[in-house]
Amino acid sequence: MIVLGASGKMGPTLARMARRALDEAHSSSRVIAVSRFSSSGVERALGDSRIETIRCDLVDREAVSRLPDASNVIFMAGQKFGTSGSPAVTWGMNTIAPAIAAERYAGSRIVAFSTGNVYPLTPTGSGGSREGDPLGPTGDYAMSCVGRERVLEYLSIRHGTAMAIVRLNYAVDLRYGVLVDVASKVFRGEPVDVRMGHANVIWQGDASARAIECLAHAASPPFIINITGAETISIREMARRFGELFGKPARVEGVESPDALLSNAGRSLALFGTPTVTLEQLVQMVAEWISSGGRLLGKPTHFEQRDGDF
Repeated sequence: MIVLGASGKMGPTLARMARRALDEAHSSSRVIAVSRFSSSGVERALGDSRIETIRCDLVDREAVSRLPDASNVIFMAGQKFGTSGSPAVTWGMNTIAPAIAAERYAGSRIVAFSTGNVYPLTPTGSGGSREGDPLGPTGDYAMSCVGRERVLEYLSIRHGTAMAIVRLNYAVDLRYGVLVDVASKVFRGEPVDVRMGHANVIWQGDASARAIECLAHAASPPFIINITGAETISIREMARRFGELFGKPARVEGVESPDALLSNAGRSLALFGTPTVTLEQLVQMVAEWISSGGRLLGKPTHFEQRDGDF
């Protein structure tokens, strides 16, 4: 297995999970993590987990052509934040890089990460967008992600490449995520913006496991799946719950809009079952982590953005 764009927030978790699973299966298959590795610490930690690492710029066609063959590919590279200041870079990372990877690994099975941002905002009581619903991207980032999906779909059909496209919305770790954003503000006594009043979340470990499992469902044209939790969570209620756990009053500002960026997880729940970590478990783990001074990545999700401007 080769993981392209493996040094982001989620890549190391997924690569280590794959390595452990192969070890438990007594498989000698290699797990190779590919990235520019701007952080040598991530590269070193992956190596300590017996994951091979290769430095590569994924928009460099020649460099990608020299990567080793792999039967299974997880494509995780992309850019979101900084789009408003440099939209061309975002479009390059989100459309050119996946095209180069899909050409290089045309004979492999590919799982490519996308996002729920490709959908329009939907009424909060609707249960969220389903995989077959019309797309409605708002802003350059979301439009570039639709571009990524269309490029991959074209190359999947052209070459007969088995693919799965994972629309993730939103992964949560103790160090980042929607719940961390809300909890951090409550803990610091800052107001929580509730205009984007609802969201979906899923534990990063569950999201990683489901993405790996999607290799078995890869097809041509691509298999499309929303990966997120079963619940539509209320941001106001999450703020209140964190205030309760911290023993502090939760402050909110704004009024909930009647719609939000929401994805329906019905397909993934039917295939993979209920996530192993419940919403309440996530809330309690995040609260304990923050109250004990646990390290954060300092990368807010900006889930509250309603105009698609990142």
